[in-house]
Order: sequence, then C-alpha cells, then structure tokens
Amino acid sequence: MEIQENIVNKVAQSGLITIDLAKYAINQEDIIIYDIKDNLFHGLILREKDFRDFIKEHDWSAYQDKHIGITCSADAIVPTWAYMLLANKFSMVAKSVTFGIQDDVVREQFTLAIHAIDYSAYQDQRIVVKGCGDIYIPESAFVTFTSKLSQFAKSIMYGEPCSTVPVFKRKS
Repeated sequence: MEIQENIVNKVAQSGLITIDLAKYAINQEDIIIYDIKDNLFHGLILREKDFRDFIKEHDWSAYQDKHIGITCSADAIVPTWAYMLLANKFSMVAKSVTFGIQDDVVREQFTLAIHAIDYSAYQDQRIVVKGCGDIYIPESAFVTFTSKLSQFAKSIMYGEPCSTVPVFKRKS
C-alpha cells in the first residue's frame, strides 16, 4: 500500500508579503566620490580663480548618469560656494549629487526610494522585511521604511518568512 503525503507550504499560504529592500539599492559602480582636496592649493586652501578655471575647463562627461558624492578629505576650510559650484556642474550630468562619502550617497538614495513607495498597496497586510542578503542596506533604510510602513501594515516582521522577529502589530 502506497502512502502519499501532500507537502503543504504553510509560508506560502500564510498571506505574508516579503519585501526585500535590496531592490531599492543603486549599483555601487554608479557612485563616484569627488574629493575637493585635489583642487586645494598646497593642500591647504582653495583659490577662487583657479577653482573657477577648473570648473570651466574640466571634462564632466565621466560623471554622466552617476551618483556623485562631494567631500573634502583634507583638513582644510572649504568655502560653501565651492561645493555649490561643484553641485551645479554635477547636476547637469549626474543622476544625483550628495554632500558626503559613499555611505552618505547610499543612504540618500535609499531614503529617496523609500519615500517614493506607494504604501497603500500594503494596507492591512502582514509584511516581512527581509533581513539578510548580499547587498548592503543601511540601518537608516530599515528605520525609514518601518516608520512609513507602520502607518499602513497590519503587522511588520523582520527576517525570513520561516523565522521572523515581530516588530509591529496593529491593535484591533
């Protein structure tokens, strides 16, 4: 006599929606950090005329469709207008311009993507926010996403559908 057992996928039947924030990540190769230290005279000061000449003559095409972070790694006082001039030039060719280093660009892009989500699709849903993956997701993305999602979702969990940590549950 042959006994056949049906394997039931309880996770699939649970009605949980899994969201992987990694899908909102930008390609790390699309990030370029521009360090203004290379424009400093003797590594100390920024001379306005030299900097304006650089801005005028530099080939900006290498920054086409990239996410730019502007920073200064030297211990120097850089006038705000210098960052503004760079931002203006970069904005003509780049996808985005952020003041800061690589992590700042990543955080900013996650924040923008998370704010653009239509959360109404998650109204009264049970959500699992995927926890582990190959792509770096800053904690700030989880914080921003959770604060937005909790206004809509019935419940929020962190991890994988088979092993979650409860984060939020709306009271009936």
